[in-house]
Amino acid sequence: MDYFLPLLSSFLISFITIRLTKPIAVKAGLVDFPNSRKMHVGAIPLVGGIGIYISILTASMIFIEHSKELNLYLVAAALVLFLGGLDDRYDLSVKIRLVSQVIVASLMIFGTEQYFTSLGYILGPFEIYLGLFGTLFTVIAIIGGINAINMMDGIDGLAGSVSLITFLSLAFLLNRTGGDWVLLPILFIAALLAYLMFNLGWHRSLTKVFMGDAGNMFIGLTIVWLMVIGTDSSSNQAFRPVTALYLLAIPLMDMAAIMYRRIKKGHSPFKADREHLHHIFERAGLSRKQTLLFISSISVVFAAVGCWSEIVQVSEWIMFAVFMAIFLVYNWTLQNIWKILKKIKSL
Repeated sequence: MDYFLPLLSSFLISFITIRLTKPIAVKAGLVDFPNSRKMHVGAIPLVGGIGIYISILTASMIFIEHSKELNLYLVAAALVLFLGGLDDRYDLSVKIRLVSQVIVASLMIFGTEQYFTSLGYILGPFEIYLGLFGTLFTVIAIIGGINAINMMDGIDGLAGSVSLITFLSLAFLLNRTGGDWVLLPILFIAALLAYLMFNLGWHRSLTKVFMGDAGNMFIGLTIVWLMVIGTDSSSNQAFRPVTALYLLAIPLMDMAAIMYRRIKKGHSPFKADREHLHHIFERAGLSRKQTLLFISSISVVFAAVGCWSEIVQVSEWIMFAVFMAIFLVYNWTLQNIWKILKKIKSL
């Protein structure tokens, strides 16, 4: 019951904001048009991210205790939302996006003096301290998280659903230690549910919207930042660094595999294409709803394994070895998927 009012407020603010800003987005040209990579019908307003941010901004200022860290987070989130909005409207170059993401990440890290300081015992009995390299590692992690969520946003509901699962896991783990930041993922859960009502068309009166790069970048930044806070051993650590891999497993694996494939082909790792996991499922014959359900279910399994492993304290090196083994199989499968499907169809 302690969370009911924050949940309700976040949901309603997100829902109302999205509904009110749709016509404004259309007039401002903040819409997504179909093309060779985007198979939706008509111009879709890109207001999901804006609605989610306004919801989080308002609810967090009411329900979360004010602090320098919270204020810096909200400022950095506004900056990355603005950057994403510009990208949605004007299709910014990769260089501009990356430089801007580095600046936002640096603002968070040096403003709060919080960053990943350790990778834990992922290689055995010795803890891997990052030292000064921790700031650079955190910048890379934030950029990775932002782009991992962005690359997931290929079919209706996918980025929102996968993010929702991650926030549910983060809320569960942070709640176990009673940290001050536990309300943030809870607010995101409600705001995302309101967005998904529009994005997935849960009622015929709710016309479709997308969250756009603004929403993807905002969510990616927040997820990684909550992981920085949750793994901070100087306070009441909520979970170990290796657990974070399981909470965002599918977006991370898909991003790493697709970038490897692009580089292998001599292309830019940031060059957009239709070779992501959800595209492969669709081309293999699954409907978009089936693809969404399948990928979301896998994400739930990974997140559940991560949370369970944290509760029973499975050795970190075992968790890391299992994750890497799954990723190697995943990567090999994606590199050879069309050969595999061809053999299956010939049987």
